[in-house]
Amino acid sequence: MKLLIASFMLLSNIGLEWFDSHFHTYDKIQKQVFEYAEPGFMEYKSSELFIRHLKKNGFKIERGVAGMPTAFVASFGSGKPVMAVLAEYDALPGLSQDTTPHNSPMVEGGYGHACGHNLIGTAALSAAVAVSKWLAKGHQGTIRVYGCPAEESGGGKTYMVREGLFDDVDCAISYHPTRRNQILRSPHSAMIGILFDFEGKTSHAGATPHEGRSALDGVEALNYMMNLNREHIHPNCRVHYVITNGGEAPNIVPDKAQVFYQLRHPDPKVAKDLLKRTIAAAEGAALGTGTTVKHTFVCGTYPILRNLHLARIAHRNLKKVGGVMLTDEEKEYVKVLYRNGGQKKEVDFSRYESIVPFREQLSSAGGGADDTGDVSQVVPLCRVETCTSPMTAHTWPFACISGTTIGTKAMLNAAKTIYLTFVELYQNPEELKKIRQEWERVQGKDYKHECLVGNEPPALEYFRNKAKQSSR
Repeated sequence: MKLLIASFMLLSNIGLEWFDSHFHTYDKIQKQVFEYAEPGFMEYKSSELFIRHLKKNGFKIERGVAGMPTAFVASFGSGKPVMAVLAEYDALPGLSQDTTPHNSPMVEGGYGHACGHNLIGTAALSAAVAVSKWLAKGHQGTIRVYGCPAEESGGGKTYMVREGLFDDVDCAISYHPTRRNQILRSPHSAMIGILFDFEGKTSHAGATPHEGRSALDGVEALNYMMNLNREHIHPNCRVHYVITNGGEAPNIVPDKAQVFYQLRHPDPKVAKDLLKRTIAAAEGAALGTGTTVKHTFVCGTYPILRNLHLARIAHRNLKKVGGVMLTDEEKEYVKVLYRNGGQKKEVDFSRYESIVPFREQLSSAGGGADDTGDVSQVVPLCRVETCTSPMTAHTWPFACISGTTIGTKAMLNAAKTIYLTFVELYQNPEELKKIRQEWERVQGKDYKHECLVGNEPPALEYFRNKAKQSSR
């Protein structure tokens, strides 16, 4: 047994040495993606940067998978077991930010990495390359990087799952930067994104308003009904909307208007019931305002199903890697950023340095939504999280810190954890068997995945139009 452990540690060092000797490589890559800050389904530069690095390290690349130009699958090795890491690289609208510790957009109103997807993608990239160095020493197995576009509201992974791209994967690990070092403790929610396009009849709003039928009235009637509905839906439901087109001028009765809804609940069945009510409300709004309405799905994602056995192994390896160690200069930077972000308390640096104890039971309520959930429905999966920022995501301070070496340190801790977990599983088929058995107990051996967007194609056109509007 001692000999086996010593052999494992020696072989593990192959990848760990790769991380240590390539810190600047991955620091540069993540900062480049941070600067690109590309919209969902339009991450051409970011995906190409990852593909070039993977090709350079011997990976075979399949581009444009599942009908998405910026999606890819990169593979190294051969045969079973097949391990998968999930790379993301899309940015958020309206959150452009440089790395100075105050609110300073690189592009006013532009896109920014306020959810750290530059780190998510680079973590997957570096972990996979490190695993490939270990496999190249004569070990059996395959490592894959799934290049997943448009996680933010576009649900790129949903279409990859629907196309069967994960069907032969034995297990997968994802990563997300957050405010703690831990293995995912919340299941998240199912989420359905849907566009409602109302069409009416234009007329002069001052002279002949009676001849018009306002599409905006249809949108507002829908919103009013859904706001009344909040009293009568399950307390854990979440209903959000934005009016994406409300007309061109107040003196013209708008003949076209659009609203984008997101519906959430931890249980996909409840989310689907909420969808039916929302569609019925839209049809009623159209009937009552003399307009017509059609709906288009933008995304539909499941909650994350955590594989407990895999999560325990990953947590053990996260503890081996340890916390994120900051220099005095980096700590001072975080303090300034924290104050400028409106926080009055002192920074708790133990968030960076400590590992949160493992939680056997997930919290019951979801909140966020992530298309990683669809992958977890068909493949045993866990998610590693490391502390990049003491502040919440989807804010300019979180974006700010994502493009620094602090982000790189946290990202590489996650990558090391993923690497150690995969190397352990390649050498322990019995552990992989237990992971699969747990998944089958939860899902059922004959589980068939039902895509929440049905046969709808990826909403490429919507995201392209949104990006054009943002660049005006």
